[in-house]
Amino acid sequence: MLFFSFSLFSQNFEKITTKKCIPKKGMYLKLKSVFNDSRCPQGVECIWAGEVSAIVEIYKDKKLVEEKTLTFNSKNREENNKWFENYFPKKIKMVSVMPIRKDGEQVNLKKYFINVVFSD
Repeated sequence: MLFFSFSLFSQNFEKITTKKCIPKKGMYLKLKSVFNDSRCPQGVECIWAGEVSAIVEIYKDKKLVEEKTLTFNSKNREENNKWFENYFPKKIKMVSVMPIRKDGEQVNLKKYFINVVFSD
């Protein structure tokens, strides 16, 4: 399982960093699993950009608030941003799952993280 913390009081870019445990206070994300990554790998030209499907959990003060399956693609970007904004009061410009695969390589599941970009 992958645990991620989320800081609301910093720059416009947030890379949600790995934590060993969920802290006792505050809002935290947990990227529970990534079960589909059909995005076009770097170094390859594709007709379709692809998508990533993942299970994301939201915790508040160490208690599970919600678990949701999200699909990250160009069609539902706004819907995903609004879901994250329900839990974090800053306006979100973009949420994405990283890293992007390279041609011929698989991504280790432990290396996935959520990248959050806030609007100014």
